[in-house]
Amino acid sequence: MADQRDTGLTLDPKFDANGLLTAIATDRVSGDLLMVAHMNAEALEATRTTGEAHFWSRGRGRLWKKGESSNHVLRVMEMRIDCDQDALWLICDPAGPACHTGARSCFFRRIEGDGLVPVA
Repeated sequence: MADQRDTGLTLDPKFDANGLLTAIATDRVSGDLLMVAHMNAEALEATRTTGEAHFWSRGRGRLWKKGESSNHVLRVMEMRIDCDQDALWLICDPAGPACHTGARSCFFRRIEGDGLVPVA
């Protein structure tokens, strides 16, 4: 029998032991995968409240708004949560590159053999 979290209509995020959910951002128009990051409860609430993507930076140990220094914000048009509510899909309108390297997507290389090849 499926858990109510799996089939019900109540938002009940299942945060991991570190209090995080995985968040995947895609471009609303192209469908391209833009980035993967993590959200804690505060980031999820800030995203829901402002309509702009906020994440928990594991490296910096703090909440950050995507684009807070670059102005390349991700305007969240739709949020979906997976069946067991431990991962989010953010469907976004990006205001510039999603990657801190300046690439449109963080996934700008593919693995070939033992190396990496830029994706056109």
